[in-house]
Amino acid sequence: MGSLYNRAEIYDLFDNEKRYEAYKKHWEAIFAGKDIKSMLDVSIGSGSVTLPVVDLGVKLSGSDLSEEMLKNCGAKASKKGVDVTLKCSDFRGLDCWGDEKFDLVASTGNSLAYVSNADVEKTLEEMDKHVKAGGYLYFDSRNWEKILKDHQRFYTYDPMFVGETRVNLVQLWDYNDDGSMVFNLLYTFERDNHTVQKEIFEEHYNPFPKALAIDKLKAWGYGDIELKCFPAQFEMPSFEKVEWYSVMAKKS
Repeated sequence: MGSLYNRAEIYDLFDNEKRYEAYKKHWEAIFAGKDIKSMLDVSIGSGSVTLPVVDLGVKLSGSDLSEEMLKNCGAKASKKGVDVTLKCSDFRGLDCWGDEKFDLVASTGNSLAYVSNADVEKTLEEMDKHVKAGGYLYFDSRNWEKILKDHQRFYTYDPMFVGETRVNLVQLWDYNDDGSMVFNLLYTFERDNHTVQKEIFEEHYNPFPKALAIDKLKAWGYGDIELKCFPAQFEMPSFEKVEWYSVMAKKS
């Protein structure tokens, strides 16, 4: 079974105007009280999470490992009539951006957990190289501490409709002895009360504690660290209860 990341047309099935507006409100909450004019997303994917920042007057750039995802992101940007600079790159090595620096460097979409814990630190180091003095570093992540504690096996989504087709998504989570996890994603497509298509994907993750990233940022002199719910427009419960969170830190 392959990764959903290699099937951009299915990855983007849940994109719609309501979701776009929700992400825009997220960034409004993240940007509140900050002067952010330029942003680099080092795991931009197809742009679903980050493209709404252009509506907020932010110049967006992005990189990603997947050429297919970048192609979709570029098409979305063109449809909106905006110019987004896109490059293909592993976020553990961001040399493609040269010495360019940004007001905000982000990793979106729970992407840090795709690499080992040691490489999470390496990725943050690479991101830091491109943050302007006084700028910000951001990431969002599933709450892996909660996931490992609760040991939930099934994660379900409300069905959605694409034209006349009902799309269902169920995730089955496997917990491996080495501490890693596999998310098995089952998509079923129904039309006229019949299943007309099935797609199964595997996503491999390496859970990491929040402190691993935040302690590293503090050691580098980052301050004003904000821990918010993801999306950030919603009230943050206690960390033990939140499913997905975001971190925004200011570089000294």
